[in-house]
Amino acid sequence: MALEGPNEGPRLPAARGPLSGAVRDYLLGTGPLPPAEAVAGASAYGDDLQLALYLCYELHYRGFAGVSPDREWDPDLLRTRAALEDRFLTALRADTPVHDSLDEALADLLVEPVEGTGVSHFLRDEGELWHLREYAAQRSLYHLKEADPHAWVLPRLWGRAKAAMAAVEFDEYGGGRPDRVHARLFANLMTDLGLDTTYGRYLDAGCAEVLATVNLMSLLGLHRSLRGALVGHFAAVEITSSPGSRRLAEAMRRTDAGPAAAYFYDEHVEADAVHEQIVRHEVIGGLLDEEPHLAPDIVFGIDVTGLLEDRLAARLLTSWRAGRTSLHAPLSAEMAHIS
Repeated sequence: MALEGPNEGPRLPAARGPLSGAVRDYLLGTGPLPPAEAVAGASAYGDDLQLALYLCYELHYRGFAGVSPDREWDPDLLRTRAALEDRFLTALRADTPVHDSLDEALADLLVEPVEGTGVSHFLRDEGELWHLREYAAQRSLYHLKEADPHAWVLPRLWGRAKAAMAAVEFDEYGGGRPDRVHARLFANLMTDLGLDTTYGRYLDAGCAEVLATVNLMSLLGLHRSLRGALVGHFAAVEITSSPGSRRLAEAMRRTDAGPAAAYFYDEHVEADAVHEQIVRHEVIGGLLDEEPHLAPDIVFGIDVTGLLEDRLAARLLTSWRAGRTSLHAPLSAEMAHIS
């Protein structure tokens, strides 16, 4: 299946509680936004708040079918989004163990998890096709717009950091070749796995933990005040990508998932090994040359990425080792049980 066209937004997902229900209704013009006290009392990492925030952010990407593009800058909706962001960011700052220095944070990114304990280890060593399908469906919420959240930071950088960040983004967007755009390559992976490549198709299926990882990117990218944290997040993704991608490529081959499924991760083994050096020395180095006071923000971006990725890994592995789905809403029966 082809990626959805640029003028066709995905359908709105089902609500997961009063916050997401109110935001959904407001987008459709059928109800008011949630009151401030409802946002303040919501679970920061729960399905309801994370989906409500995701709905707000998605207006800055493809939008939704049946929702006016003007909602993107609706002042009342932006106030609600700010309240949701404040609840989320406050929890993240309180819950994230932060390294004492940037050097320590970067060094720890190079330390692999204990052998056999990570998601990519599980998928490589014992994952079945239904695990791979679930993983791809969850990650599609980011990978079908891969690099887009990070592109928001480009106008907030200058000099060496901007040039280096733009170079990495150019690679993510296929180096000028539409067939090499990483979102396109992920859609090819999904096709090999028998998944629907329609943008936003698996939003209903995505668990709160995966919504939080995507919301973090949008939160950091859309706020100039968080540009240092966005760079830290990007560094964490790029520096840790190659080893995990190698294991995921091996998982795709072991399960005969298909050549495009393996190729997506093969491409990231090679590309992200190069990107790691550019991000460490040029993006981070260039940013600190211009704005050395942002070092603590970069550290926070690195460490908060680890916090949310660990939460997602716990959700996936706990579910899979118990033999049950990790998804909020399971895939269709015929797809979920193919092995």
